[in-house]
Amino acid sequence: MITETAPTTESSELSQWERFAEVALRGDLLPKSEALSVIQADDDELLAILHAAFRVRRRFYGKKVKLNLLINAKSGHCPEDCHYCSQSIISKADISKYPSCDKGTIVDGARDAMERKAGTYCIVASGRGPTNRELEHVIDAVKEIKETMPLKICACLGILKDGQAAKLKAAGVDRYNHNINTSASNFDKITTTHTYDDRVETVEKVKAVGISPCSGIIVGMGETDEQIIEMAYSLREIDADSIPVNFLYPIDGTPLAGRNELTPQKCLKVLALFRFICPTKEIRASGGRELNLRSLQALALYAANSIFIGDYLTTDGQDDSEDLKMIADLGFEIEECAV
Repeated sequence: MITETAPTTESSELSQWERFAEVALRGDLLPKSEALSVIQADDDELLAILHAAFRVRRRFYGKKVKLNLLINAKSGHCPEDCHYCSQSIISKADISKYPSCDKGTIVDGARDAMERKAGTYCIVASGRGPTNRELEHVIDAVKEIKETMPLKICACLGILKDGQAAKLKAAGVDRYNHNINTSASNFDKITTTHTYDDRVETVEKVKAVGISPCSGIIVGMGETDEQIIEMAYSLREIDADSIPVNFLYPIDGTPLAGRNELTPQKCLKVLALFRFICPTKEIRASGGRELNLRSLQALALYAANSIFIGDYLTTDGQDDSEDLKMIADLGFEIEECAV
């Protein structure tokens, strides 16, 4: 059960944002009104907010940056109607569509991840959820990867049926991603073919078998600031170990095409908020960071401790060399893979 904790008298002489850091470092939870003040702060407060968030990030992760690389192992042909997604049944986006990659391609992708210094390799497949045949295909690839490479494997295959999580665990899958994407109160405006509870149920299934849960959000889809707070509280309640914070990439041909409501400053405040609310968790500046953070990308790592390198599912990322340069210029360092 989450309980909100107001700042103590002893911390009353600290600045507002430093008090928030103290609350996070104690493991307590900001009241919603104070969490909202992070999102709604004047942009002139941004550096002070990031400084406070970095105190929390540094306590738990130092100056390490986790690198993740993903493979789109099955693209398009999805029966779901997620409005942000270029692979959904309602999307008219011009993307590559193909069935499941062969095992060799998936394994080669893991070798590529190793060469590019990624510690986590994410195997992603479109669709509502895997058939048993599709699941066994991924499992075969995971087993070969785990036998030969010291990589953490994250699977993202959609809604899991009973018993499928246990099979993934037995194969060596370390983490499973299934994002809540938006708040429960906003969900039916974004997706109607499945529910918010369907997504949470899959996260609970992987937790139950001992797989590390990964669940995150997309901001910029018309949600209110209060709904961003709702997302942060929900992920703390779910106890996701890894939280990808995506920023909407409005893809042509999707219902959210043309939407542009984010600024770099807003994105950075969202990352700081998640660091305050989920202080010990891996916070990943994820899809859309290049488009939405633009020249301020480096500042994201004062709150986040993780990024994707390379391309995303159907959108391009920036060149690895730029990410590595950004990390080095900050005086940060890549975290070694420790499975």
